[in-house]
Amino acid sequence: MPKWSMVVFGILLMGCSAPVDTAMKSWHGIGTVHNLEEIIIGRCYNYIRVMNPTVGEKNCSAIWETFRNAFVYKHPCNVNPVDYDAFIRLALHDIPQDKALFWENTKLLVHRYSDKTRRMMPLGETLIGFLADDLDWCGQNESPGINYQSCPTTTECENNPVNSFWKIASESYAKEAVGIVRVMLNGSISDGAFPKNRFFAKHELPNLRKSNISEIQIWVMDNIDGPDR
Repeated sequence: MPKWSMVVFGILLMGCSAPVDTAMKSWHGIGTVHNLEEIIIGRCYNYIRVMNPTVGEKNCSAIWETFRNAFVYKHPCNVNPVDYDAFIRLALHDIPQDKALFWENTKLLVHRYSDKTRRMMPLGETLIGFLADDLDWCGQNESPGINYQSCPTTTECENNPVNSFWKIASESYAKEAVGIVRVMLNGSISDGAFPKNRFFAKHELPNLRKSNISEIQIWVMDNIDGPDR
């Protein structure tokens, strides 16, 4: 990933410095993907018509509107998980019993194993997760309200639109888990298979509803060529 540098232009006029235009600030992250609206709405129809029609009818246009309202024309460091509440309510659906699959550092393996909800249904294969998976987005106060040039990383500010989205998405997913719950962890990671500062430990495990869970299975998967830590 290229390194970005922040350039601030100051204008001195009649002894007074002009205010800095925040729209000129370059963040370190990738900017909003172009055609975000078409991607979100297209993914929505693909999910409810082809990938998982068992969720029933969803208003994909309304889902997009609530999604965009969470971050458009807002400072990209001031978007909180609660800003996506309306979106979550529209896109939420039940997780089939015994099909919840949580993970850390095993995303590719998880989705190959889950087989597009045929075997399991991890967050990325729910409607909420499927809509946003692998996308980047953020807003700005200035027109057009969306920043296509750069977005802040979590290092720059935690309450950025993408990080806040996955927080509430993870918490909502955990609350819907029923029956046997599986967790796939990576046993080859140097900092431990169960990182306590990542999403499963911070946002998913605390939101599992004990009354809904009959068993938790922990799968520790090693890379084929190691190491086995």
